[in-house]
Formats: sequence, C-alpha cells, structure tokens
Amino acid sequence: MTKIESIIGRMEAGDWDQVRSVYLEGISTGQATLEMEAPDWEGWDSSHLPHCRLVARANETISGWAALSQVSSRRVYSGVAEVSVYVTKSFRGRGIGLSLLEALIICSEQHGIWTLQAGIISENDASLALHRKCGFREVGRRERIGKLSGTWRDVILLERRSEVVGQE
Repeated sequence: MTKIESIIGRMEAGDWDQVRSVYLEGISTGQATLEMEAPDWEGWDSSHLPHCRLVARANETISGWAALSQVSSRRVYSGVAEVSVYVTKSFRGRGIGLSLLEALIICSEQHGIWTLQAGIISENDASLALHRKCGFREVGRRERIGKLSGTWRDVILLERRSEVVGQE
C-alpha cells in the first residue's frame, strides 16, 4: 500500500466522534483490545493522561489516534504510561501507526515519561511488529488473562525505556 501523508496533531474533545469510530473499528476486529465497547467521551477522557493525545489527519478525516494511560496512581510510577494506538481499517499498512507511535514517544519524553508499556493480544502481529520497530521489547506473556467472545486470550507485555528521560 502507498504511504499516506497524515498530519499528526493534538486530539481535541471535538474529535471524539471520529476517534470513537476508529476505536470501535479496532474493537470489532477482536485483535486490538479485550474491551467490548467504547466509552463515552467523559469515560475515555478520565482514563487517559491529559497530554500526548494525538490524532492523524488526512484532510478532515481522522485516520488514527494514540494516547497514554496512567498505569498507577503511586508517585513512584509517575513516569510509566500505557500506550494505545489505533488506525482505521482503510488507512492501515500506510505508515500512520508508525508516525503516531513515534510522535507519542517524543511527546511522552517531553512530559517526563521514562517507560512506556503496551499489552497486545498475542495474535495481533501487526501491532507487535509496530511496537518492536519503535524499540519496545517483550517482557512477558499473560496467559489466558481475559475472555473475548467466550475465548481466553493471551496478552504480550512490551515496554520501552526512554534513552532521554530517567538516565540521570
């Protein structure tokens, strides 16, 4: 597929309908998340960090999004965040996920995040490859951690340590 030029920018509350659509499309694959439904804006907003909320725009269409979630409320983990990256089906395989994840890494470091982590369903080869390409390494496998449509699923845990933040 042809690489598409997308503009990576900040996600705004007004983007939610399109962002939610991309998320619902990911949910429908059965490979992107163990979630069964997308929350409303208030639920999503409260579960994601206020910074590093990114969208990829191709003209007026949001082709993908990326954001960070706090992994713990404990201060000792203040520099650790979980990554979410979703790309709409019609734009997959065109470099948008890579552009979003690279921008998310830069943004996370600008906000003092020293470790990014991801939990990816074991069959999601494309997402595993994307994260590895961006310097994530496998740190474990959570076997039969959750059911999706009545089937137990494994989740591969990946992490990426910043080469900039937390090195002092």
